[in-house]
Amino acid sequence: MRSLLFLILALMMFPQVVETIYSPALPSIAAFFGVSVSTAGLTLSCYFVAFAFGVVFWGVMADKLGRRPAMMLGLVCYALGSAIAVYAPNFEWLLLARALCAFGVATGSVVSQTILRDRWQGPQLAEFFSYMGMGIALSPAIGMLAGGQLVSFGGHQAVFSVLLLIALLLLAVTARALPETRREQVSVDLSALGQQMMKDKALWRDAILVACFNVLLFGYYLQGPFLFARFGLSEQTFGYSGIALAIGTVFGSYTNKILLKSGQSPDQLIANASQLAVISAAGVYALQSSLLFLLPMMGVVAAFAIAIPNLLSRALKTYQSQLGGAGALFGLGYYLFIGAGLGISGWLENLGVSSLLCATIALLVTSKDRATLAR
Repeated sequence: MRSLLFLILALMMFPQVVETIYSPALPSIAAFFGVSVSTAGLTLSCYFVAFAFGVVFWGVMADKLGRRPAMMLGLVCYALGSAIAVYAPNFEWLLLARALCAFGVATGSVVSQTILRDRWQGPQLAEFFSYMGMGIALSPAIGMLAGGQLVSFGGHQAVFSVLLLIALLLLAVTARALPETRREQVSVDLSALGQQMMKDKALWRDAILVACFNVLLFGYYLQGPFLFARFGLSEQTFGYSGIALAIGTVFGSYTNKILLKSGQSPDQLIANASQLAVISAAGVYALQSSLLFLLPMMGVVAAFAIAIPNLLSRALKTYQSQLGGAGALFGLGYYLFIGAGLGISGWLENLGVSSLLCATIALLVTSKDRATLAR
C-alpha cells in the first residue's frame, strides 16, 4: 500500500511541478519570442483551459478503459507535447505544445484522485488527501527552485527537456507498478450525470472554492517572476522564494492534520482557511511594493494547504458509482474557473488586488455554505 501511495503522490504532484517549474521561464519566453508580458502569460491561461478538457477526457477514459491505461496514455500525450515545446519555432507552436502538455498531464490529477476514491472512503480518505495536499502544495516550491536553475542554465528549452525526461520516467514506473483499481466496466452517460451535477448546489460551491484557492496560489506563479524582475532580481532568486512558500505549506498541512485528528470537521477547516486567505491577501496587497509581501504570501499558501484536501475529500460523495466521469466533470468546472481567474489576474497585473478578490469570493462562498448547512 505504501508504494502505491508514493506513486499516486508522484503522479498527483507532477501537474503542479509541470506548471511551476515553467513559471520562472516566463520572462525568458517573452524575450525569446519577442512577445509582451501579458502575451507570455497566455501560456498559463491556455494551460488550465486545456487541462480542464483533459480532465474530462481522462476521467471518462478511466471509467471506460481502466485507471491504468488512462494514466499511461495521458503521460504519453504529455511527453509528446514536451518534445514539441523544446523545438517550438515560434510562440504559436509553444502555445500548441503547452495545450497538448496540459491535456495529457491532466490524467495525473483526475485518475489519481479516482484511484484514491476507489480504494478508500470516509476519514481514511480525508487523511490520505491531507498527505496528498501536502505534496501538491510542496510541489510548486520544488518546481520553482528547479525552474530557476534550469532557466539560468538553458532557458525554456532546458525546462521542457527535463520535463520530458520526468514524464518518460513516470511512464516507465507506472507501467511496472500501478495496479488497476476499477472494480467493473462502467457505462458512462455524461449527459445525464452532467445534468445531475449541474443541479448540485453544494458541488458548485466546492468547484468555486477549489478554483479560488488555486488562483490565489497560481496567481503568484503567473505574476511573481515579473514582480521580482521589477525589483531587479533574477529568475533564480524568484525560484528561491519557493522556500518561503514551502514553509507556509508545511505549516498549513501540519495544522490541517492536527485539527482533523482533534475532531474538527472539513467544513470548519475550509471556513478557517478562507478567513486566513483574506487576512493574508490583504497583507500581500499592502506589502507588494517590497519583498516583505512574501510573509503574507506564506499565509496564502498555508490556507491553500488547509482548504484543498478537505474540499477534494468531501466532494463527489454521492457519485461513487461513476467516480471517473463525476471527477472529470467536477474537474472541468473548477479548471475552467481557474483558467478564467488567471486570465483576469493577468489582465489586472496586480498580485495584491487579484489575491484579495479571490480570497473575498472564497469567504463569501464559505459563509453561504455554512448558512446552508445550518438550516
